[in-house]
Amino acid sequence: MKSRKSDDLIRAAERLRRRARYGTAVNVFRKALTACRTSEDRNGMYHCLRSLGDLYRMKGQFARAAAKYSEAIDLARTMRSTDLVADARIGLGLTFRALGQWKKAGELIRTSRSHYAKRGDREGIAFALWAEAGTLRIKGDVPGALKTFRSARRLFQSLGDREGVAYCLCGLGGASRVAGHSRASLRYYRAAEGMFSDLRDTFGRAYSFCGIANAHRMLGEYRKAFSFFGKATRLYRRLGDSVSYAYTLWGRATAHKMIGEYKEARIHLKNAMRLFRKTNDPRGLAYCTLGLSEIAGLTGKRATAGKYVGAAWKTVVDLDLSLEKCHTATVAELLAKQDFNGSRWFGDELKSGALSTASARGCYRRLGLNLRYRSLPLNIP
Repeated sequence: MKSRKSDDLIRAAERLRRRARYGTAVNVFRKALTACRTSEDRNGMYHCLRSLGDLYRMKGQFARAAAKYSEAIDLARTMRSTDLVADARIGLGLTFRALGQWKKAGELIRTSRSHYAKRGDREGIAFALWAEAGTLRIKGDVPGALKTFRSARRLFQSLGDREGVAYCLCGLGGASRVAGHSRASLRYYRAAEGMFSDLRDTFGRAYSFCGIANAHRMLGEYRKAFSFFGKATRLYRRLGDSVSYAYTLWGRATAHKMIGEYKEARIHLKNAMRLFRKTNDPRGLAYCTLGLSEIAGLTGKRATAGKYVGAAWKTVVDLDLSLEKCHTATVAELLAKQDFNGSRWFGDELKSGALSTASARGCYRRLGLNLRYRSLPLNIP
């Protein structure tokens, strides 16, 4: 049964979320959840649980997010609502995706998409397609990600959902950058930023600023890149978003690395690693470790370079990250050309051919990507 207290708390929490005051919104949603439990308002409980899952995920508290989504799924099942189960399942999938567990994420998201398709729920299908596209990118299927983002964008456009369109534009920007199409990436992110500004979406603007920065970085326009990294940083700090800010720090570090500012690059990589450890993001840690490996190799610290690249290789193999295997193999090969004794650090993996199978020669081409590297440092997209 609904209560006035729980309704008032939920409305207050939603206002805070719209104003991007995520930390305070979490506290109010927790109070609302308690009030809903007291009044046995199961619909209100579900809303609070799923909202808390969303907010914890944005804040990088993935264990808490997974727990809230799982509780929401269990509650929805007792309510015999397959629609609510599907909605919470998408959130759980996005949580696993953030942890690099793309196989689990994909299974959950596709199951929900099938449900929405049977129900003729176009909004649900659009959201599931967007979520699936991002999962395909993590998997390393970038052409598939681009195709799926475009499908999601068309559906959001037909629904008149400008926010959905803007997030698809960001997705297209990121996937295009990884595919090696930096100019297209910049166009997508600029279009997204314009829409987010109209919508007054602070998180969306930060997201698109970071994307614009990385597009300029890939184009070698480092001064512009640093300017937009700064804009993204200011907004992410205001939001308290550790997840996205960590990747912003990595992008900024990579830009410093590319122009030989290794001290600055190391500082940003170390700061990013602290956040990735805090959020338990092994994929982000692998990117940072790889960057530190390059810097060590470029500054003559070959033993250190070997240890770092070996650690990155173990992570990307454990997570079965195809694109990151290419990056790691490329760094290892280029370090080897500098008389780097890679076999000393890779051991059994290198001797068994696991690393050479993911060799840089043809690796990106097999993934359908327009990326080629001939020397260090790598401007990794």
